[in-house]
Amino acid sequence: MHTPRDEMVDGHGRVRPHWRGVLAGFADLPPGGIEACARRMERAFEDEGVTSLLPGEAPAAGQASWRCDPVPLVLPADEFAALSAGLAQRARLLEALLADLYGPQALLAEGLIPPALVFNNPGFLRPCRDASQGWVRHPFLHCYAADLLRGPDGLWRVVADRTSRAGGIGHAQENRRMLGRVLPAAFRGYQVRPLRPFFDLWQDALQRLAPPRDADGNGDGPAIALLTPGVNHRLWFEHVLLARELSCALVEPNDLSVRNGAVFVKTLKGLQPVDVLLRRVAGPGLDPLEFDHAAGGVPGLLDAARHGTVKLANEPGGGVVEAAGLTALLPALCRRLLGENLLLPQAETLWLADPLAMRRVLDDLTGWIIRPAAGRGRSQVPALMDLAERAELAARIEARPADYAASAAVPSSVAPCVVGDKLAPRPVRLRMFLMQDGARWHTLPGGLARVEDAEGATAKDVWVLNEEDSRITGPVAQPQQPLSIRRSAGDLPSRAADNLFWLGRYVERLEGAARLIRATLTRLDRGPLLPREVAELQALAKCLSHCGLAAVEDQPSGGATAALRAALLRSVAEGGVVAGLFAQVARLIGSVRDRLTADMYATFTLPLRGLRAVASQARELEALEAAMGGVLRYTASVAGVAAENMVRAGGYTFLDLGRRVERAQSVAAQLHFALAQPPARIEGGLRLALELCDSVITYRSRYLGVLQPAPALDLVLADPGNPRGLGFQLHSLHRLLTELAEGTPDDLADAAARLIAEVEAMPGIVLASQDGQAAATGALSPSLGRIEDEVANLSDAVTRRYFALLPLAQALGGQSEGEALDGPGAAEGQPAALPALV
Repeated sequence: MHTPRDEMVDGHGRVRPHWRGVLAGFADLPPGGIEACARRMERAFEDEGVTSLLPGEAPAAGQASWRCDPVPLVLPADEFAALSAGLAQRARLLEALLADLYGPQALLAEGLIPPALVFNNPGFLRPCRDASQGWVRHPFLHCYAADLLRGPDGLWRVVADRTSRAGGIGHAQENRRMLGRVLPAAFRGYQVRPLRPFFDLWQDALQRLAPPRDADGNGDGPAIALLTPGVNHRLWFEHVLLARELSCALVEPNDLSVRNGAVFVKTLKGLQPVDVLLRRVAGPGLDPLEFDHAAGGVPGLLDAARHGTVKLANEPGGGVVEAAGLTALLPALCRRLLGENLLLPQAETLWLADPLAMRRVLDDLTGWIIRPAAGRGRSQVPALMDLAERAELAARIEARPADYAASAAVPSSVAPCVVGDKLAPRPVRLRMFLMQDGARWHTLPGGLARVEDAEGATAKDVWVLNEEDSRITGPVAQPQQPLSIRRSAGDLPSRAADNLFWLGRYVERLEGAARLIRATLTRLDRGPLLPREVAELQALAKCLSHCGLAAVEDQPSGGATAALRAALLRSVAEGGVVAGLFAQVARLIGSVRDRLTADMYATFTLPLRGLRAVASQARELEALEAAMGGVLRYTASVAGVAAENMVRAGGYTFLDLGRRVERAQSVAAQLHFALAQPPARIEGGLRLALELCDSVITYRSRYLGVLQPAPALDLVLADPGNPRGLGFQLHSLHRLLTELAEGTPDDLADAAARLIAEVEAMPGIVLASQDGQAAATGALSPSLGRIEDEVANLSDAVTRRYFALLPLAQALGGQSEGEALDGPGAAEGQPAALPALV
């Protein structure tokens, strides 16, 4: 049994020079300081929303999603240079191998590669093969990653190649950023090579990949986009990080369309061309016209790539060379394709179709790791099996030896990790990342280290120390056409605008629910109610029923309010309407993560987590009232942060548009029920209307407490300066729709203008009524109910105009023209829209 090598200590028990400064920094911490550092790191990652698991790992029940150990893995400059050279050679080898397998297949013809390792391999995508070499594939590999272990002999060995999508590089950058922010003292006195120049080189390399455009293409340079499976993918957060680092658009398959052989992204002002797609979608999921299981892909994408109108990086099908059976052949293939020996050794790997290899493995099964020979799959570790399991595995190998490959079980080297308030050795695995610019391969001066036996998913930052005379250089600036100046929201992808619109609606819907619940609770807490208060409570119960917060049978009958009390508590419990609103807001915030700064994201998410926990635990009306007060403060902070941080011509337009649509419907419906009173009780309805529109203080300051219908209605209906009134919402809708139309005549803005005129006329109608203001006020109730429906129709029209490029229309509340419009995310199996909130 080999003893694992210690990364920190040499063979004489002395701390290696490049580790001394790191250990000294932790040794200077006071008692409990090491554990405090780890807690600060964990809290920072939680606050930032880093919830994806490490690449290649599946979530397990109760498993922590992410943790970064505060102690980095340190590599000296000469060691990194050797690793970089070895991996660059390996990347060139894999590039040449892919070019042959998807081209002339000379290696198959020569017998150097058995056909079973290719044609039985699910990573070999037959539609991607081009025997005529008419499909310009270079480079087949644009980015590449490799997993390495250092053995007891001190040598790093490659244990896995990542040629399909090379996941994890975004996490590596985030580890570095968070460690520098939370523990800046750890970098003092160290010359650690920065990661930023690598991303600058990568961004420049992606632009070089762009195919030449036709003469009618715009002059703003190549359009680069990162293609992600979507917000429900477990590596979504990494895709957001990577898109930001590379300054490229983040798109999902539904955002793209192939027209006339070219690829376009769907934006508010139409289709915009895409030149390069950095692919984070599995190859078989790219194009439903080419692959049977690509239902969510982009029809025609592969054909566009064949004709050179778009470049895919990496090219689909690269995963074929990740197969363990082919890994066993790489030393010989390197001599055949490159005329060189492998510079960087790999863990000894055998394809068990060879009888001698099979017998060698079966004679000492515990010394090997068994892997599928063709394609990626679950590795099996015989050393961790009992005798019966080991015997069963041996029988399967003997029955079908060609299905298996075996890699020597190399014990991982150990590095210091935080365990409680101490540093303890733990086995680590290193992932390094490379990218080519068309001429040479560049290695990220860092990487992602995985703590092998940690609970959950624990990573380490990787430091590469600088040589004293080394220089850090970035890419040579490339001549580019001057960018045209744009200030409109037209380049916003339709999906992003759609999600922002619905985020605005659901945040407003959550606020409306909180206001209704709180107004109801203030009356339930008063004890015996006066007849006027009973009428107000009944009106509120109708509002609650209208939006699903209570059932019709929960409405109070006389003085019995127990059913209504129970309904309000159910609404915040698991499965209740308010709990569902919390979940929808959280989901939509995640879907627009790429549109929010770190500070905005923290403001949107951290209080929401606490509110969800507090509300779900409310068992008494007093606790429920406190939770609803927190909701109102939260929604106010979201509105304020968005107003102060989001550019008006960008996503804020649709976020605000969604809020105004929802609030206009809410106010119209609330006033519809509040004013549906007989003339003798209209005063109570007016008081309730002022309360629900948060306008009581304003009315008192204007009219010295004398409550009359016309002035009260003017404040809650027609006053364009009252942000809680209906008139303000309609004026805002008119302004926003006019801005989106960019000065051209617009029927949506005209519809909003007609609603404004109707609402502004209502106080005058009441004031001039010959039958008395009380009766005229009650007569407005049906009109307000109709206005709620017309605002819902206006929302549907906005959806059809600006978001119709998405597969499913999305709407909340009213339906029009017989359409059953689903809520946001319905295509991904998310809950359908909830009933319209008043």
